[in-house]
Amino acid sequence: MKQGLSRFFRNLPAVFGLVVLLLVTAAAILAGLLYPGDPFAMVGKPFQPPLSEYPLGTDMLGRDLLAGILHGARTTLLVGALATLIATLVGVAIGGLAGYFGGYLDNFLMRLTELFQTIPFFLFAILLVAVMGASVGSVIIAIAVVSWPPMARLVRGEFMSMRNREFVQACVSLGMGHTRIIFLHILPNTLSSIIVTGSLMVATAILIESGLSFLGLSDANAMSWGFIIGSGRTVLRTAWWICAMPGMAILLTVMSINLVGDGLNDALNPRLNSA
Repeated sequence: MKQGLSRFFRNLPAVFGLVVLLLVTAAAILAGLLYPGDPFAMVGKPFQPPLSEYPLGTDMLGRDLLAGILHGARTTLLVGALATLIATLVGVAIGGLAGYFGGYLDNFLMRLTELFQTIPFFLFAILLVAVMGASVGSVIIAIAVVSWPPMARLVRGEFMSMRNREFVQACVSLGMGHTRIIFLHILPNTLSSIIVTGSLMVATAILIESGLSFLGLSDANAMSWGFIIGSGRTVLRTAWWICAMPGMAILLTVMSINLVGDGLNDALNPRLNSA
């Protein structure tokens, strides 16, 4: 672990991504202290440009754009993290069962996984939110439902390669139960791949959430970056900053998560380390 951390911190792009991600997270946590009021409140004249009375200007209703971005970071990061957590748990459970036991259970679970993968994930997310209703909880569930198949296939492959290793066969010969073998011996050896893939899934979840919010398929009472871009798209030519500022926030956040994910992959992947 110490060697992996040292390799990670020697990776300058990964460190840069980590710093940006920590700043975004801190902004989301401190949003209530920096801007304790309602981010939907109309505080000034509409269409004030950046660096005027307000640092990032105001939108078409006179709302402070910086306050909206800071409060929107809470919603966007929360949805991305929770949706990824749920998708990871589902994917690990399905992939682990399929890869460890194999046979008919593997065939059934993999055909189910392939069924979900044949459906365009963004259209499927739109359908789920439309059926369940526009809310933050619905968006989290929809993103989790469309995100778990890649994790399941990854974990299945890892478990299939691990179950034939000598240490697993030794555990079987010693009479250990399946639960103990899975949770104490196989799963810890696959955590590096799960962590790397999960970190990249957060970026995808943020993009999906932003797309759904842009289309108005999220909670109208919750500020988010996609919501701000969607509300400002009609005045893009005259008030470019309304879409540009939250767009830059999405760009920096997703880029930083990808850089951290690549850094974790370089640090934790034993195949790369042995090369």
